Order: sequence, then C-alpha cells, then structure tokens
Amino acid sequence: MAELHLQGLRRTYANGVTAVDGIDLAVGDGEFMVLVGPSGCGKSTTLRMIAGLEDMSAGRMLIGGVDVTDVPPAERGVAMVFQSYALYPHMTVAENMGFALKIAGRPRREIDDAVRRAAASLQLEPLLGRKPRALSGGQRQRVAIGRAIVREPKVFLFDEPLSNLDASLRTQMRLEMARLHERLGATIVYVTHDQVEAMTLGDRIAVFNAGRIEQVGTPSAVYNRPVNRFVAGFLGSPQMNFLPATAARDEQGLALEVPGAGRLALPGDRALPLADVQALGVRPEHWHLAAGDAGDGLRASVERVEWLGDVTLVHCRLAGRDAANGGDTISVKTTQPGGAALSAGTPVRLQALARDVMLFDAQGRALAA
Repeated sequence: MAELHLQGLRRTYANGVTAVDGIDLAVGDGEFMVLVGPSGCGKSTTLRMIAGLEDMSAGRMLIGGVDVTDVPPAERGVAMVFQSYALYPHMTVAENMGFALKIAGRPRREIDDAVRRAAASLQLEPLLGRKPRALSGGQRQRVAIGRAIVREPKVFLFDEPLSNLDASLRTQMRLEMARLHERLGATIVYVTHDQVEAMTLGDRIAVFNAGRIEQVGTPSAVYNRPVNRFVAGFLGSPQMNFLPATAARDEQGLALEVPGAGRLALPGDRALPLADVQALGVRPEHWHLAAGDAGDGLRASVERVEWLGDVTLVHCRLAGRDAANGGDTISVKTTQPGGAALSAGTPVRLQALARDVMLFDAQGRALAA
C-alpha cells in the first residue's frame, strides 16, 4: 500500500465549466478516506483523475512518493470499483476476477492462486463457477471488489459502490467493506453521497462542495465541529436547524435572541464576537422539548409528529411564523416517552444546552467560542 497526495488538482472542461477547483488532499498509507458531498460537487471527477480516466487540467499527483501525474492508468498502481460493477456477463466469477492478470500475461497458476485468495477473503469460493446473471447485487459487488484485490494495487478506488443496493443490503455491505479494510490494511479512496456510509466507514472524510473541499477530518470532528453552514447542514439527518439570531449581553447575561420566538441563554464566560453572530444552528437530537409556551427557550407549536419506533421526529413551527411568510420549521429528534403523544397545535418550548448551539457569521463561517 502507499500514501496518496493530491496537489492543486483541477479539472476544467472545454466549455469553461470547472468541475474540480484546486484540490489538495493527503491520504495516509492504509487510510480509508471518504469523499462525500452532493451530486455534481466534483468528488467522482476527482476519483477518476486519480485513476487516470479523466485528464487533469492542472495539479500534481503522487502515489507512494512517486509522481504519477502523467503516468498511464494501467501503470499507476490503482484499482477502481465502479458503481455499475462492470462485470463481463459471458465470463464466470473466477474469469472476471482474474481477467486483468490474464491480460497482463501472468502465469495461469499465479492467476488461480490470486483468485482463490481474493475469493476466500470475500466468501466467494462457492460462486467461482457462476456467471454474473446468477448472482445477487451484493454478490456482484463482491466480485467487482475481488477483481480489484487480485491486482494488488497500491490504492483502491471506490465510486458509489453500494448505491445500486437496497437499504438492508447496503447495511450488510458496509460491514463487509469495513472488515475488508481491516484484513487488507489497504489505502482506500471511497466516493459516496451517502453520509451514513461516510460516517461509518471513513477514518477521515473530505466534504466536497462546488468542486472544492470544505473540510477534512475524522467523522466525529467534522460532525461536531463543522467549519461552516454547508458542512453543518450536509451531515446529519434530519439536517441541522438554522435560525437567524443576534447575540447580546444584558442584565440577564449572555443570550441569543431569535426574532419573535424568544432567547437561548449562553454561559457568561463564553468568548464571542457578538457583532458577528448572524445565525445559530442546533442539531435535531440536541433540542429539548418543554410543555407550554411560558418559560425559557424558543416558543413554538407542534406541526407534525413522526413516530419511528426508536425515536420520534417532532416538527415544530416557531412562534410568529407560518408557511406563508417563510417561517422556520424546527425538526426535533427525541426519545422522550411523551414525544409521540404530542399533537398538531400543541404549544412547546425548544431548549438547548449552550455546548450544543453552533454560531455562524454572515458568510456562513462557524464562530469558535
């Protein structure tokens, strides 16, 4: 395995559209790096440039300390697993897995040994004689992964590999991907738009937006300490609630005022550039519901309740706002026993601990305190 370094990677098409705009990224030896972001953000284009399937307009790429910027795809030491599996329908599983080695002129015995080792790591031994049409979606995906493994690449590249699977199978395949990484100790770059895959699989994640990387870090660091509103809003389901707010210090102490809805108290020693505060953000799981419309917190009323078994989602409308004037709907994820019993129109107060309230300036940058 090897380290991967991307330096100033850029891709601009003939029509002037820039899909990737100066990416700098270092992936450690044996690291599982996930590139995550919405459709059209440049993450798959970046992966294809790493593979050599897409031309670079600018930048430099090193694998294992060797500059591979102008090296042909077959000589870069990478193997890519595609979203569509790309299996040859007329070949057996064993033939599909060993095809790249056959084209490279490897001896038959070497090919058979490599295929058997890969099949054993992926529990594919009973399927080696079958053709793709006789396999399930999860089995086809494992064959595609096995075809990459037999090449013994320096870097594995995965492009939305689980997106064609149903929800339950995706959960199973996430576990298999994690186990595979543990067994191989492989350097992996994995592209997905699914934040669950990103949070559960990645040693680190790189959040893409409009051709740029907004933030790189461990899943917990990016989730708990996002650098801006885009990252804060992209990770989390339901997404973080954002509200316009101003910060002020008065006789009651330091507080955030939400126009028409009330205030949230903050510790008096919290160091804040008060004039820069333009919005607050609270994740759905960090809101606390209190009955009635009197007391601390933001005044709201219940709009809809969704009982999901283990949790309840309570969607609330802030006081003084309605759908007609673009009012704010707040999503609350709660395990409180009474959450599912709430009904539309019930007045509530929304409270949050100061440590769970994130603050943002007019440009959407997170304000540290």
